[in-house]
Amino acid sequence: MKSLRCRFSSAGIVGFLVAAVLLLPASPLYCAPLSLPNVSLNIGGAADQPGQMSGLLQLMIFLTLLTLAPAILLMVTSFTRIVVVLSLVRNALGTQQMPPNQIIIGLALFLTFFVMAPVWNRINTDALQPYMEEQISGEQAFALGTAPLKDFMLKQTREKDLALFIRMSKEKRPEKPADISLNILVPAFVISELKTAFQIGFMIYLPFMIIDMVISSILLSMGMMMLPPIIMSLPFKLLLFVLVDGWYLIVGSLVQSFR
Repeated sequence: MKSLRCRFSSAGIVGFLVAAVLLLPASPLYCAPLSLPNVSLNIGGAADQPGQMSGLLQLMIFLTLLTLAPAILLMVTSFTRIVVVLSLVRNALGTQQMPPNQIIIGLALFLTFFVMAPVWNRINTDALQPYMEEQISGEQAFALGTAPLKDFMLKQTREKDLALFIRMSKEKRPEKPADISLNILVPAFVISELKTAFQIGFMIYLPFMIIDMVISSILLSMGMMMLPPIIMSLPFKLLLFVLVDGWYLIVGSLVQSFR
């Protein structure tokens, strides 16, 4: 009886509180309409001066550059040669996905930053800082900023590759290297980087290929034809790579190849 009476008393108290809340007059705090702040978006904004770009056009150019940033990184820097060589090293060792792709790409990025640091410093000093201080126009900043990149790419590009794209473009032969346009220099630079990377990769493959041939000959002479040679040669490859300090030699040779 006591528990039943307690249940009825608690239910009555809860019902009384709900009815009291519903019968209360509406407070002005709750009846006041919700006011939103005024937000205005201007999509025009044409510049008053003819030579000045509008804000919308600048935003579109900035978003376009962000979209093309990976392609620019691949095409005009040392990233292509470095990442191809590191991938060939992994394939020559036969370690499948070790080191993983994230490690390969991360190491290639930091090596690219290291190699391209003098070029970035020249671009920042000659083009970016004067443009941000409004000392030069956008066209002048672009011309001054691409000059260090052209110098870097011309040093790594073969004349044969440059002549190929100049001939296919049917343009007049440039009088000096600075007159070469980027649409000719960039693809010539990329195929030159790929050729150099494959040459370095071939030299890396040779000692590991010799180990594979020796292990295969030993297994055939012992009659162990069912045992894959790559399983037996992998420890010897790793041992050779560690004894000669392979990462030190490869990274050092890659960086020195750009000097």
